[in-house]
Amino acid sequence: MPSSPVAEPPPATAARDRRADLLVTLAAVALALWVTSGMWRDPNTRTITVNSSDQALFEWLLAFGGHALTHGENPLFTHLINVPDGVNLAVNTSITVYAAVFAPLTYLIGPPATFLVILTLNLAATAVAWYWLLSRHLVGSRLAAGVGALFIGFCPAMVSHANAHLNWTAGWLVPLLVWGVFRLRRPGHAVTGGIVLGLLVAVAFSIAAEGLFFTALALAVFLLVWALHPARRTEARAALPRVLAGLGVTALVAGALLAYPLWLHFAGPQRFHGTGFDPLIHSEDIAAFGSYPRRSLAGWAGFGTSLAPNPTEENSFFGIPLLVLAVACFALLWRRADRAFRATLLALGVTAVVFAVLSWGPTARWNGRRTDQLLPFGVLDNLPVVNAALPSRLALVVAPVIGLLLAYAVDALRARPPRRAVDAAWLVGFAAALLPLLPTPLLTSVREPIPAFITGGAWKRYVPPDGVLTPLPLTVDVYPDGQRWQAYALAHRQGEFRIPAGFFLGPGGPDGRGRIGPVPRTFDTLMDQAGSTGLVPIVTEGSIQESRANLRHWGVRVVVLADRVHGAKYDVDEEALRRTATALLGPPERVEDVWLWRVPAS
Repeated sequence: MPSSPVAEPPPATAARDRRADLLVTLAAVALALWVTSGMWRDPNTRTITVNSSDQALFEWLLAFGGHALTHGENPLFTHLINVPDGVNLAVNTSITVYAAVFAPLTYLIGPPATFLVILTLNLAATAVAWYWLLSRHLVGSRLAAGVGALFIGFCPAMVSHANAHLNWTAGWLVPLLVWGVFRLRRPGHAVTGGIVLGLLVAVAFSIAAEGLFFTALALAVFLLVWALHPARRTEARAALPRVLAGLGVTALVAGALLAYPLWLHFAGPQRFHGTGFDPLIHSEDIAAFGSYPRRSLAGWAGFGTSLAPNPTEENSFFGIPLLVLAVACFALLWRRADRAFRATLLALGVTAVVFAVLSWGPTARWNGRRTDQLLPFGVLDNLPVVNAALPSRLALVVAPVIGLLLAYAVDALRARPPRRAVDAAWLVGFAAALLPLLPTPLLTSVREPIPAFITGGAWKRYVPPDGVLTPLPLTVDVYPDGQRWQAYALAHRQGEFRIPAGFFLGPGGPDGRGRIGPVPRTFDTLMDQAGSTGLVPIVTEGSIQESRANLRHWGVRVVVLADRVHGAKYDVDEEALRRTATALLGPPERVEDVWLWRVPAS
C-alpha cells in the first residue's frame, strides 16, 4: 500500500526502534492474555460461555486434523461423524494448517489447551503483524504504527470473534497478504513474489477461506479506485504487467496446492451451495457502527448494546467518538496530502464505505427495525461464493481502514511542529475514542467434564474397532459432547469410534443450501425434545420401531448417557433423557459413570 507523503520524524536509533518493537509486542501479548484470561485458569474444564459449541468444534478439528495427518487419513473428509454419509470438511472451516502445525502440542497437552494457545497467539500475532506492516512500510513513527496495530488487533470485531473463532481471529494473515500483493509491483519480483503470495493464499484458504475472500475483495476495490485516480494512473499502468505476471505465478502455486481442496469444496461429496444462515438476520444494524460492544470498557460500564445477531458477530460497534475521530483524521490527512497520497486516502475511504454498506445486508435495519429499502447486498446475494458469506462480516474490512487512518494521522501529527493546544485536543480525541473500546475478558464458565467411561478407555469394551457410539442427545451444535469425547479419544491415542450426526455444515437446507448437522430423524428428535424441555415425549410402538431403525441405519452399537450433559445454549435434563431412552430401548446398564444401552448389530 502506498505510504504517507508526510515528512518522517528524525531517524531513531536502532536501540530505540528495538525497544519500541518489544514494547508493542509485549502490549499485544498482554492484551491477548487479558482477553483470554478466564480460560487460562483451567483450559480443560472452562469454556467460552457464549459460544461453547464452536469451541468444541475447533477442539475437535484440531484433534481430528492431527490424527488424520499422523495416521495417513484424509484431513478434508471424514466418516468419523455424520455416519454413514460423512462430512466434507473442505466446505467447513477445517483449519488444516493449524491442525498440522500444532499436532505435537495437541497430543502433548490436549485439544482444549491447544485451542486456547492458538486463540491467544492469533490475537497477539494480528497486532504484531499489522505493526510490522505499518512500521516497516507505511509510517515513519513507531508510535503511530503501534496505535494503528493495537487498535486493529483488538478492535471490537476481533474481540467479538475471540469467542471461539480460530478462523476469524487469524487476522495476522491480512497484513501479510496485503504486503504480498503490493510487493508484486517491484521489478524482478514476479516469480519470487508470486510464489510467496501463492503460499500465503494457500495457508489463508486452509485457515479462513471466507476471510481470504473478503481480503481479496477489499484489495480489488482499493486498487481499482487507487489506479483510476489521475495522480496514480501512470504508476499503475507501468506496474500492471509486473503485477499480472506475479498474480499468474500466485494462481499457479495456490492452484497446485489447493486443487484437491477446491475440488472438494465445489464438486466433492456432501457439498452444498450457500449456507443456511439467513442474511437478513446476519447483517449489520446501521446503528451498530455508532454503538459500543459488550466486551469493552464501555460495555462493562453499561453502554453496550445487543444490536448484533449474537455476541460473536459484533463486527463494527466502533462508537460515535471513534467515527468522529476517523473523519477528523481523514480531513487532517487530506488537507496535508499531495495529489498522490490523496489517491490512497480516497481508495481507503471508498473501500470502507463500500464494505460498510454491503455489511447492512439485503435490506436496511436501524436500531433493530427492518426497513424495506433494498441494498446492494440484496442484488449480489445470489452470486456464487457471495451466497456463502454472512453480510455482517463484511464490516470486518472497516476496522483496518480506521486503524490505517489512525496510524497515518499520528504520523502526520508527530511530523509537524508542536502546537500545545492542538496537540492536547487531538490527545483528548484519541483517548475519548479508544479508551471506551479497551477490551474486557471473555465470559467463561465451567463445562461438564468428559466422563470417565471415555477418558479411562472403557468405551473400547463395548464398541468394536471403527464402531459407532452415540451420546444422548445426539451430537449437534447445541449438544457438542460427542465431538468433545471423540476429540479426547483421538488426541490420547485411544483409537477411533464414529458418531452419527455432529456439528458441521452439510447439505439438506432449503433451496439446495447447507444446514447445521444432518436432517433430523425420529430418534434424535425425541431426544432433543426430552433434553431441552425436560418432558418425556409420548412414545408409541411406531416411534419405538422408527427409533430402532434409525439406530440400525447409523450402525450404532451403544447409546451412552452421561450423568452431566453439556448444553451449549441451555441446560439439559438428563433424567428426561434417561426415561425417554429407556422407553425406546429398554432398561440401561450402569457402566463407570454413564448409563449405557446396547444396540443389537441387526
